[in-house]
Amino acid sequence: MRRWLAATVWFPLQERVKGHATLEILHEMRAADCLSAQQLEQLQRQKLARFLETCYAHVPYVRRRMREAGIEPRDIQGAGDLPRLPVLTKADIRANRAELRSDAARRLSPFTTGGSTGEPLVFDLGKRRVSAQVACRQRVAGWWGVGIGDPEIAVWGSSIELNRQDWVRGLRDRLLATQLLSAFEMTDARVTEYLDLIERRGCRQLFGYPSAVYLLCLHAQKQRRNLRGLGLEVVFVTGEVLFPHQRELISSTFNCPVANGYGGRDSGFIAHECPQGGMHILSDGMLVEIVGPGGRPVEAGESGEIVVTDLYSEEAPFIRYATGDIGIASSRSCPCGRALPLLEQIEGRSNDLVVAPDGRLINSLALIYPLRGIEGIEQYRIAQTKVDSFHVQMACSSEFRKEGEERIRSGWEQLLRAPVQVTFEYVPRIPPDPRGKFRHVISEVACVDATVRESRPA
Repeated sequence: MRRWLAATVWFPLQERVKGHATLEILHEMRAADCLSAQQLEQLQRQKLARFLETCYAHVPYVRRRMREAGIEPRDIQGAGDLPRLPVLTKADIRANRAELRSDAARRLSPFTTGGSTGEPLVFDLGKRRVSAQVACRQRVAGWWGVGIGDPEIAVWGSSIELNRQDWVRGLRDRLLATQLLSAFEMTDARVTEYLDLIERRGCRQLFGYPSAVYLLCLHAQKQRRNLRGLGLEVVFVTGEVLFPHQRELISSTFNCPVANGYGGRDSGFIAHECPQGGMHILSDGMLVEIVGPGGRPVEAGESGEIVVTDLYSEEAPFIRYATGDIGIASSRSCPCGRALPLLEQIEGRSNDLVVAPDGRLINSLALIYPLRGIEGIEQYRIAQTKVDSFHVQMACSSEFRKEGEERIRSGWEQLLRAPVQVTFEYVPRIPPDPRGKFRHVISEVACVDATVRESRPA
């Protein structure tokens, strides 16, 4: 009865009060999950045509840029024609934010990114785009057999402290069987409180940053807690790159699968993993291109920047938006039977990559392998300050031995094929960034390259 009330009464009432079209959009998305590839492409073409016509009529920036390119909405017949439009960069949004607002938008809300690549980005979201993001989350939850009203605990970067929620939010959380735990301050004492609450309250779904959930699991391991019988159906993670060792420990600790999601506050809900392991692009509402230099598409299987067009963003359009993330598209289909295309790999932000002395770009995952086999390392953050220089912060237990430093250094020299300088800093704990996220690898070298690219004219 509680779950039925949450799904059919309280959640619809909440979305109606907010002025969101969440349930209508969710119905459309669930229908799209059942389409064939041909039907999905046709739906995509229809929605893209309506979207561009609306943006051209009501958004000054879109109208101006299309005229400068010598094209009209009817010239874009499908996703394959999108490269005729210029790429939208963060610099474009900063410089043209007012022109990017639709004159037909009723109310826009300002949002900001965390600024992990430099200056934070301030942009606008309309109610329809917010509704679509909420609907996307419920859509993929259904893939995993959970939904509204199934008890949920979220470990997230919220500014609302546990004991400072207002009565309206507290009532809503009780009615929807959800509880928010702040990922801002993951001290030993706070993590112990979280584990106590999870064991006492129980839940069917856990949601959070990979690093925050991983830290919960490490702490449970140290305290010899057995969390395998809690009844968790799935752990949803997003907001950061999910590393294999994190997935392995989280899944083992909670005795359930880990479902990886990919997107961002600015880029929208882009892709999500299904129970068969496919990272599905939600292409009925989100068009994804993998592009190389100049914004031109690359072949499936080739690495490039992820560029997105959100078909629910007509009130403040994100058309061919350069996310700053690096990924690879797949040409294969998923055994789950959904026609939604796949991302083969998500390599993280351009400054999550490191630059070798010979100019190669290397996935940050390769850097962390030498650390994984060293006992006693609980947290780490790696900064590449020059092509041959790294600074490593580490929080270690008493099991760590100084010989581990040489293992890290020699492992990286083998990877980078050159001598490197590595400095080590030992700290009690490494805090997340201001939004509760955790960056394992930051390359100041790659970040400079990305900044130069962004500043170039489209």
